[in-house]
Amino acid sequence: MTKYILIRILSTIPVLIGASIILFCIMQLAPGGPEMVFINPEDFESVQIDLIRHRLGLDQPLHIQYLKWLSSALRGEMGISFFYHQPVRDLVLDRLPATLQMTVGGLALALVVAIPIGILAAVKQYSLLDNVVTLFTFFTISFPGFWLGLMLIFVFAGKLGWFPPSGIVSIGQEHNFLSRLHHAVLPTVTLATAFMAQYIRYIRSGMLEVLSQDYIRTARSKGLQERQVLVRHAFRNALLVPITLVGQSLGYLVGGSVLLETVFAWPGVGRLAVGAVFDRDYPVTMGVALFATFMTVIGNLMADMLYVWADPRIRYG
Repeated sequence: MTKYILIRILSTIPVLIGASIILFCIMQLAPGGPEMVFINPEDFESVQIDLIRHRLGLDQPLHIQYLKWLSSALRGEMGISFFYHQPVRDLVLDRLPATLQMTVGGLALALVVAIPIGILAAVKQYSLLDNVVTLFTFFTISFPGFWLGLMLIFVFAGKLGWFPPSGIVSIGQEHNFLSRLHHAVLPTVTLATAFMAQYIRYIRSGMLEVLSQDYIRTARSKGLQERQVLVRHAFRNALLVPITLVGQSLGYLVGGSVLLETVFAWPGVGRLAVGAVFDRDYPVTMGVALFATFMTVIGNLMADMLYVWADPRIRYG
């Protein structure tokens, strides 16, 4: 097991390097450049462009620019922001707690709701409950998360006034936990709903597959109570599905909730990435994307490790 983990960790190095090269090439192909952000359109001169590109190091060959960024990334800085003039590492770490507050809460809420509903839908297959759950999941998956966020803002913030429409905390209450919790309700519910529909479908399918196995029929034939069969025999093996889903979601939790953070004006990593794209801040864009890639790889590794705990039949050599 230890050897397997070491090999997986070492295998992330070429994955991250390959991802960084692809991201670097894609950004170089984008129209415009960082210098256009710093130039006044009414005072446009080609000399200004050359000076700004020289100051930012963009006049150097592409392989030199990439090697300089890679050297900075190996030191843990992930480059220096063109716009903020700070290490990208500091910018990401400053906004990471806000992103985790929303995304971890949304993930936890989705799992708490999706696991029992998915199990019940599988146990009562083709019942009224199963049909209602199926209709709910299809309806929820069919519309984008940002639309649901806008609708929640319209109803619960605009019409009812129960929750604030945006921001992470009220002005003057930066250290008030209840204020932060109050602001987090709508974005957390929006994100949880997006996760919930997918999780319910996968958990239901995984549970149906487990319930059709021979050892489940054997456990029932021995006279075990249905609760014991579901909890002790079926549910643990069905855990492989939510473990996989959570592992694959880690990258999204860090940098993928871009639209929701934009809709709710949430000062997280996703909103930082949006600003970096508009500002053509290449180091920040690469840093956020690479950090999300790293978290995806780590999530898959954690899922593989939890497989052994959930299913003793799994062994890594």
